[in-house]
Amino acid sequence: MKLLQGVVPVVPTPFFPDESIDVGSLRRVVDWIAGRGLAGMCLPAYGSEFYKLSEAERDQVITVAVEENNGRLPIVAQANHGSARVVIELAERYQALGADVISFALPRQFATSTKELLDYCGTIASATPLPILIQDFNPGGPTIDSEFVAALNGQHSNFRYVKLEDPMMVDTVAAIREQLGDRVVVLEGWGGLYMLEGIAAGIGGIMPGAAIADLLDMVFTDAHSGDPTSAHDLFGSLLPYVNFSLQNFELFLQMEKRVLVRRGFIESPTVRSPSRTLSSTESEHVDFLITQLERTANMRSPDIEWIGTGVS
Repeated sequence: MKLLQGVVPVVPTPFFPDESIDVGSLRRVVDWIAGRGLAGMCLPAYGSEFYKLSEAERDQVITVAVEENNGRLPIVAQANHGSARVVIELAERYQALGADVISFALPRQFATSTKELLDYCGTIASATPLPILIQDFNPGGPTIDSEFVAALNGQHSNFRYVKLEDPMMVDTVAAIREQLGDRVVVLEGWGGLYMLEGIAAGIGGIMPGAAIADLLDMVFTDAHSGDPTSAHDLFGSLLPYVNFSLQNFELFLQMEKRVLVRRGFIESPTVRSPSRTLSSTESEHVDFLITQLERTANMRSPDIEWIGTGVS
């Protein structure tokens, strides 16, 4: 499998208004991502509301994605759990369903030593033949550094990817690149907010939400093709949406789904409860930001799918 380098969007879980999974909409989103030729796709992650899905539903969305993707892009299956033993069980199941990469978030519910985190990751890496991707998000606390990444990769060569989501991450990215080169690819998360400084430091890709993944891919491509001015201009027009959405994660989910409805890929913007109920003021501003996204897309490229595609 080729390295995951570029934009790897997190696939949302579309729901009908009664909160049951809308398989048809899920297939449309997966087909669109694969058809755009992005670097891969990931589910069921936080942006997929994995924490609101049953184990059977997590299996279901992976199965649907693997079928609809039909080998076009690598499928990253997220197996989050505080127990390494349970993550291994999930990884085995997801491998059997056709996943290409196993991802998991470091357990950050309580304070954990570096040794304990290394043991946790190493136990999982030893139990799967697939490449693994480790996500680390620890607001206000320490995240893993280049020494952690180098130590784990030195013991487990299938540890190929790390997703970092903290601000001021460029020194960590540069240190990982200096020590490991391409042996471990750094992917930037958090909606792509830190992508431009990350690209300059050597990240291999980003893992944003799916709703504007194609627009972010244009930023990424421009930045890598020697056109930083165009990359900054386009990214600047996307920042109001990105910044507003990242104030609250349930708000992020609400906005992602509203964009995907507006673009014609999913039927309903339903987010499973409990979620954030937007005030009328917030809702009006979200609609304004989505209209601005559409205007940006239309000015940038006529082949970007927006209104009138997907759902009839």
